[in-house]
Amino acid sequence: MGSPRLILFALVCLIVGSAARPFYPLPSKVADGERQPLQTSRPYNIAHRGSNGELPEETAAAYMRAIEEGTDFIETDILSSKDGVLICFHDVTLDDTTDVAQHKEFADRKRTYDVQGTNTTGFFTVDFTLKELKSLRVRQRYPFRDQQYNGKFHIITFEEYISIALDATRVVGIYPEIKNPVFINEHVKWPNGKKFEDVFVKTLKKYGYKGSYMSNEWKKQPAFIQSFAPTSLVYVSNLTDLPKIFLIDDITVPTQDTNQSYWEITSDGYFDFIKSYVVGIGPWKDTVVPVVNNYLQTPTDLVARAHAHNLQVHPYTYRNENCFLHYNFNQDPYQEYEFWIHKMGVDGLFTDFTGSLHKYQEWTSPLSSKDGSNETSLLHKIAVMVSPYERV
Repeated sequence: MGSPRLILFALVCLIVGSAARPFYPLPSKVADGERQPLQTSRPYNIAHRGSNGELPEETAAAYMRAIEEGTDFIETDILSSKDGVLICFHDVTLDDTTDVAQHKEFADRKRTYDVQGTNTTGFFTVDFTLKELKSLRVRQRYPFRDQQYNGKFHIITFEEYISIALDATRVVGIYPEIKNPVFINEHVKWPNGKKFEDVFVKTLKKYGYKGSYMSNEWKKQPAFIQSFAPTSLVYVSNLTDLPKIFLIDDITVPTQDTNQSYWEITSDGYFDFIKSYVVGIGPWKDTVVPVVNNYLQTPTDLVARAHAHNLQVHPYTYRNENCFLHYNFNQDPYQEYEFWIHKMGVDGLFTDFTGSLHKYQEWTSPLSSKDGSNETSLLHKIAVMVSPYERV
């Protein structure tokens, strides 16, 4: 009778050992030494500017935290320095999320430029070399978020960001945005007539990013290219077969390069056109489901129509704080995730709180306790099996 008991004991040890971590996707290695693959069985967890609900956005720390918390993709915005180095930064100005105003040596750098039809004044990334940008320190955008990390991290380059993903012990995708390409191409010039988009794609190729969506090449190093500028997406489609996402702004904001209205770019006719270049759209969630007085209204048919055109839908941005949660969700971000994943049927979510979305998806996945197959339930069943042998 010793042999069955030994087998059961080994099984108990195995399950107890695995119970200390989620099934997926904390960094880990599979048995053969291969990196654990990207999950593709549920909507993508997209770390919006990293885990920026906890740490200053677009910093190495925010991206590494997101990977620790289980993100599928780390998302970033790509801009350029004065000397043509691509950097990870959201705003074309440095004012809101760095300490540039405290640097007296840069006091004369303040400028006013036209940005998407609006005169904007501030300290622009395109007026600083990479070395100068590296002298700045980043701070949290929102005052109601943790301020203890202000001044501790610097701006990172596109290549540094890529290295963070490639250095992860599991497969982590990247999701870079071609940010404000019209503005960048006006103010930064590269040798031999190259454009912002050319340098962007060249960087991806340098690090081995290639392959159409769900190809074997793509699965090894997953990447989505995103942009609000359809001209840029069409242009880079001739440079790389990596999948692309067309970002869609508020209903009042025209496209920055073609001046097309929201209604035009979300029409069936336009979806027929753009699907030749992109695999999906990334709309602001409040245009998918309109909001009045902080209450959700009747959902539009945008998701259904996009899916009918074989386009994925990755809305933005999901945030935990009450000031961002609509009243329908009772101040509970999990209720928001439940609504968008199970009722609206979206294919990916941009979130500032990667850990929250990951936990929600783990708890509600087919491997969760709903079907009685979690570790605790299994241990109970094994204990029942072992008990007869204990009496022998």
